[in-house]
Amino acid sequence: MNDDAMNLRARNKQATREAISHAALRLAIDQGPHGLALVRVQDIASAAGVSPRTYNNYFSSREEAICSFQADQSRRAGQALSARPAEEPLDRAIVAAMVELYTDPEPDRAGLRMIMSTPELEGEALKAFTMAEGPLAEAIAARAGMDMERDLFPAVTAAAVAGAIRVAGRHWLASSSSASFADVVREALACVVPPAPAPRSRPSSPE
Repeated sequence: MNDDAMNLRARNKQATREAISHAALRLAIDQGPHGLALVRVQDIASAAGVSPRTYNNYFSSREEAICSFQADQSRRAGQALSARPAEEPLDRAIVAAMVELYTDPEPDRAGLRMIMSTPELEGEALKAFTMAEGPLAEAIAARAGMDMERDLFPAVTAAAVAGAIRVAGRHWLASSSSASFADVVREALACVVPPAPAPRSRPSSPE
């Protein structure tokens, strides 16, 4: 199989994944506050235009399907930071990368509210956001010239960033202001993203 065919297949799989996820979330929202329990796999598959078997090939639960967009975003966190200009200071690069990743497009309020107000979905979303930590920590370490095994900064900062974005989501839903989600994410990240410390010098090798 050539590269074009492989890329087309990957795009088609991603489109199917997104269609199933969107259908699952819409159906849950339409059912009201306790909509998750009322949505059946058959309904999701039908709304997405796929068979139940295809649905099961992509997702093992309704919760996983609904939160797959957040999971896909989080898997790209390290790539998003690595793509920032090399000369950009680390703190600014992290904020810019995460704002672009998580707020373009701006989350659907009804969908995010459903996820945040349903314990099963909130737990799945927590798992999704946690997926960002490893790739993001590696990207921070590479950018700051640090060693993941010796330096705590990359992993601690990555975990703080993931937590700040979750808090930003809850705050945005609860706020009566007209602030955009991007503005709220920037404010949240400003609380937890410090400039990178200088890399520790390695011990000198004995003569």
